[in-house]
Amino acid sequence: MEGQTDAEVRNQDQMDCERQPAEDEWKSSQRGQVRNTLHLVSAAAQWILLLACLVYLGIDTLQPSTPWSDKVPWTHIRYTGESIEGVAMNLTAELGSIQIRNGSIMITCDGLYLVSLKGFIFFRHQQKSLKLTLGKTDSKTRTDLWEQTVQDSGESVNLTTVLYLFAQDNITLWTRPNANISDLSLSLVLLSPFVCSL
Repeated sequence: MEGQTDAEVRNQDQMDCERQPAEDEWKSSQRGQVRNTLHLVSAAAQWILLLACLVYLGIDTLQPSTPWSDKVPWTHIRYTGESIEGVAMNLTAELGSIQIRNGSIMITCDGLYLVSLKGFIFFRHQQKSLKLTLGKTDSKTRTDLWEQTVQDSGESVNLTTVLYLFAQDNITLWTRPNANISDLSLSLVLLSPFVCSL
């Protein structure tokens, strides 16, 4: 710096001052590019993981059903005949794996059951109405699960519902007063077992 004049030193300082913001701007843009690249790589990785999860779930749902589905307890009952007031109808299974004992459907698994009951009821005498009751009994109590009052002879019965039933429950069907039952169909299917003693 000995041979430089004051003007040259000032010009040199001025150039250094102008160069510094340009270098800072360049460094900042480099950091921004690195940050953008990291965001892009991160987004690509997330999309790849999401796609992998969807493929896994898709493959899982396409696999054949498990052996448990072949053992799902169910029954289908058809009944035509007379009912006696206060006495459970003597139901017998037409199809299915759920046992029926003394006219009662024996529940062997705790869980949600789909229940379907359809048919026609005809009065025997000049009654004005009749009650059809689907109930359960356990070792101590009898509970009405569903009850329908039939007002006209020949009226149809139509019930579809989901009930939570326990192992050792017995499902029965009875009327008050006496009636003739025509083509009554009762189906019971276990939807989701919680505890099962098959």
